[in-house]
Amino acid sequence: METLTSLGFSTYTQWSILVTIAFFLLAIVAFIFKWGIRFRLVGITGFMIVLTVGLFGLGLGLFERTEIPGAVRFSRVYDNGGNQVVIVVQPSITETELEATLTQAANDYFSYGRTSGKDNKLTIRARTLVHPQPGITLPLYLGQVKRSLLVREDEEMEIDIDKSKIKELSKYQNPVKG
Repeated sequence: METLTSLGFSTYTQWSILVTIAFFLLAIVAFIFKWGIRFRLVGITGFMIVLTVGLFGLGLGLFERTEIPGAVRFSRVYDNGGNQVVIVVQPSITETELEATLTQAANDYFSYGRTSGKDNKLTIRARTLVHPQPGITLPLYLGQVKRSLLVREDEEMEIDIDKSKIKELSKYQNPVKG
C-alpha cells in the first residue's frame, strides 16, 4: 500500500510563514511612521496567521490517502453517515479488481466520526448496474466488506464476494452473439 502525501502543504506553510512575517514587519513600520493603512495591515497580518495555522494543520496529514494496487474507480451512491455505505462499480470489473476496490473503499470511508451499530462494523456493499434487455436495468450486488469502526488499520477486514453474482455479471460482460 502506498500513501499519497504529495499535496504540498508543508511548502505552502513555509511560504505562508514568510508572508506573515513580512506583513507583521510592515505593520510595525506602518505604526512607527503612522501610515493610514496601519490598521488594515494588522488585519491582514491576523488573517495570515489564521491561514498559516490552517495550512500547518492540513500539513499534519489530514488528507493522507492509501492507494490500493488494482483498485478501480467507484462512486458512493448511499451513505447513512454511520455504518452502511453502498458503492457502484463498472460492469466490466473482475473479481480481483472488486476485492482491491472493496479494500480501497474500506480505507477511504473509515472515519472516527461514524456512528456504529451493535457490532461496531462499517459495511460497504459494491453493486453494478446491468441491462439484460433494452429499457431494463438490474442492480447486481457483487460483494461487501466489513471493517472495524474503532481501529484505522483493521487487519481483520471481512471481504465477501458473491461468486454467483460475478458469474452472472460475466454474462453481461461478454454477450454471446447469435
